[in-house]
Amino acid sequence: MAAKRKRGALAAGKAKRARSAPSAGEAVPEGGPRVPQQEYSIPPPVSQGKWKNKERVLIFSSRGINFRTRHLMQDLRTLMPHSKADTKMDRKDQLFVINEVCEMKNCNKCIFFEAKKKQDLYMWLSNTPQGPSAKFLVQNIHTLAELKMTGNCLRGSRPLLSFDPMFDREPHYALLKELFIQIFSTPRYHPKSQPFVDHIFTFTITDERIWFRNYQIIEEDASLVEIGPRFVLNLIKIFQGSFGGPTLYENPHYQSPNMHRRLIRLSVAAKFREKQQVKEVQKIKKKGTKVLVEEDPTEVVFETPAEEKPVEIQLVKPESKPIVKDKKKLRKIQRKKQKKLFRTEG
Repeated sequence: MAAKRKRGALAAGKAKRARSAPSAGEAVPEGGPRVPQQEYSIPPPVSQGKWKNKERVLIFSSRGINFRTRHLMQDLRTLMPHSKADTKMDRKDQLFVINEVCEMKNCNKCIFFEAKKKQDLYMWLSNTPQGPSAKFLVQNIHTLAELKMTGNCLRGSRPLLSFDPMFDREPHYALLKELFIQIFSTPRYHPKSQPFVDHIFTFTITDERIWFRNYQIIEEDASLVEIGPRFVLNLIKIFQGSFGGPTLYENPHYQSPNMHRRLIRLSVAAKFREKQQVKEVQKIKKKGTKVLVEEDPTEVVFETPAEEKPVEIQLVKPESKPIVKDKKKLRKIQRKKQKKLFRTEG
């Protein structure tokens, strides 16, 4: 049985603190009353602020995505500590159901990956439940595991967001910029975030598309090393509501993947038809009338006429050869004929 603790023993143990050593100028009295010494001060935590920006992003997908999309989705969840995950949504469900899922998960932003035909990937960025929302076609996906890049960053650190100057010139790009800032920026003093800034998200507009890159900031010389992932967003439409509603902007330069594949097939078929037409033209040229060349009078100068042979007319019908299958009988018949000829000559 454990010994009983004295009253106040636990409180005294908790009240114990580390005390500082006496300074050089202070004199310690010998045998006299003990002077209370100065206590060590524990430094306060790094993040003293309060978590006010309660942005939460729900990142999930529909059924039918491939492994590359799954890795990209997992990379975004790793880079965004304020994100949440959910199970895959059935393809038969309507998109407005996502607003209810976000409400149940207590999320006010959403990144939804929609797969079609097991080869086309679409990304929805939405501010739930009021809107707006934007739909993109995702191209040229490269994940963290695939690239094997040399860059690295602290898990849960807050990123810097860098935008192309084109985002401030067009109104639809300005709307997308604000949507990107609210979704991809980690809120300050988030419980799962780290109080460091060691990587940067860049959004660049080239060839009517938005190129996403992630770089590490090296402190020594302030240079950038790419971490990944990387992908290209081709804007399709911007809607006023969340996952639907009136269309605010439609990209005139967008070409659907079905149309792109159809044009490729048509170009291949046109090349095949062109080859067939060339073959038919060559056949027609061969069958066409040849150009007659005028006779050369000097062509027959060196030709010698052939000797004329007398025409021999055979009056007697030639004897029919007997059809003999056995070779031995055939030889006997030939010998009999030769003997007859010798007798007649003799």
